[in-house]
Amino acid sequence: MPNLQELLSLPLFQNTLLAWAIAVGATVLLLAALLTTRRIVRRYHGRMRDRDGVQLLEVPLEVLSRTTLLFFVVLSIVVGLQTLTMSPGTATFLTSVMTLALFWQTGVWASAAVMGWLERKRRTSLASDRALVSSLGIIGLGVRTLIWSLVVLLTLDNLGVDITALVAGLGIGGIAVALAVQNILGDLFASLSITLDRPFVVGDFLIVGDFLGTVEYIGIKSTRLRSLSGEQIIMANADLLGSRVRNYGRMAERRVVFTLNTTYETSAELLERIPALIREAVEAQDGTRFDRSHFSSYGAHSLDFETVYYVQSADYNRYMDIQQAINLRIFREFERRGIEFAYPTQKLYLARPQAAPANDNPPAHEQAAA
Repeated sequence: MPNLQELLSLPLFQNTLLAWAIAVGATVLLLAALLTTRRIVRRYHGRMRDRDGVQLLEVPLEVLSRTTLLFFVVLSIVVGLQTLTMSPGTATFLTSVMTLALFWQTGVWASAAVMGWLERKRRTSLASDRALVSSLGIIGLGVRTLIWSLVVLLTLDNLGVDITALVAGLGIGGIAVALAVQNILGDLFASLSITLDRPFVVGDFLIVGDFLGTVEYIGIKSTRLRSLSGEQIIMANADLLGSRVRNYGRMAERRVVFTLNTTYETSAELLERIPALIREAVEAQDGTRFDRSHFSSYGAHSLDFETVYYVQSADYNRYMDIQQAINLRIFREFERRGIEFAYPTQKLYLARPQAAPANDNPPAHEQAAA
């Protein structure tokens, strides 16, 4: 390790006091200019954040405002020393220091850019895409981990460390860690899949196997549903995506099929009139689209009519209100025309046994006895 005498003998320290004064002055002036610029950028960025909406320059200004004091100091010193006479070794050393400082400052800038973009995405998607909002933290953590891993590897490589073995070791270690926490990673990647593919979002009503409820929260490991009876259902993301999910939140309209049964005593004229009565009852309701109504079959105890129509809303309460109004109108129309609804009945026909015919001649043995 060089001693103090060897350091003082370097060409850098052989410069005159005037040259050093110029170098120090250039360093101070440059550092003051950089700090002033950063202060102006931060002030303008603060005013921009207070405005409503998303500004175009908001993310770039936030990135610039995250420039560290250490980077400014290193940059100012390296630039100031360029006015002095120095050896090639000293110039190479300063270049390495500047490169390392630039690596770490780039990591800060990249992290700030990622977080600024995610915050901007969160604000624009808060009302329309809640699934993405729920997983922005996962995306930010993954991207920042990748950024700083690259910064560390580039720093070690610049310092002369052989990173080939390190990368190989990290790969093997990563495989071991992945095998140990594969369930957690499975749920993590399932969460990212939910974020990117968006099979459902917060607020959708789902049926998953025997469970049904409204999505309340989509997390890193689990998704939480609020059931109709009030309790919270917590399901692992991997299990959720591996199941058959029925998403009623994406329902544009609801198809409704119902059957009416009339008695066999109904006349043919009334049977012909029933489909038109049902159609009028359906079309009288707002938000419905009639499809068909037919005399479909002869039942065991009734004549069956099948009707299909669509409710142009996913709201279950709205559907029930419409079905109730249709049922009441059909009931009134049937009552007015004397059409009877059928219900399971049995008719028993009883017949008296026939009496034995009268016979004036007694049996042969009775004649013999006489």
